[in-house]
Amino acid sequence: MFDAFTKVVAQADARGAYLSGSEIDALSAMVSDSNKRIDAVNRMTGSASTIVANAGRSLFAAQPGLIAPGGNAYTSRRMAACLRDMEIVLRYVTYATFSGDASVLDDRCLNGLRETYLALGVPGASVAEGIRNMKDASLAIVGDKNGITAGDCSALMSEIGGYFDKAASSVG
Repeated sequence: MFDAFTKVVAQADARGAYLSGSEIDALSAMVSDSNKRIDAVNRMTGSASTIVANAGRSLFAAQPGLIAPGGNAYTSRRMAACLRDMEIVLRYVTYATFSGDASVLDDRCLNGLRETYLALGVPGASVAEGIRNMKDASLAIVGDKNGITAGDCSALMSEIGGYFDKAASSVG
């Protein structure tokens, strides 16, 4: 896993070139938005239990067959495993948000996840729906203007949404 700075430097080094003006500008923008990024991560982390629980409730309300006898989340053990997996995805989204780099999400969380779910008979579309529910809840929490660093957060919100979209498409 590389943070955004290490990644840009490694790419420039591989090209045998100096950092370009656009690369420096992009990193400078990231630094100037670092407080917003930290606020967003703190909000998602501090609300992780609520985000996961509400996303699970919404998923099971929309797809009650999952928790019915014979469903993939039937029995408390299976439901707990489902919620645990959702929490793991959320945790890696916060890591990606903090570092400004999706590689940690790909390498440590999503790589091979679809194949694992297929082997276990877990419906990928349902997992993807749960992740989209977490996206909606997370963006609502992060987008709340109370107690957050002032400024335009649209790029950061889009970035966070992209991490959730990447996770949902990886399993669905």
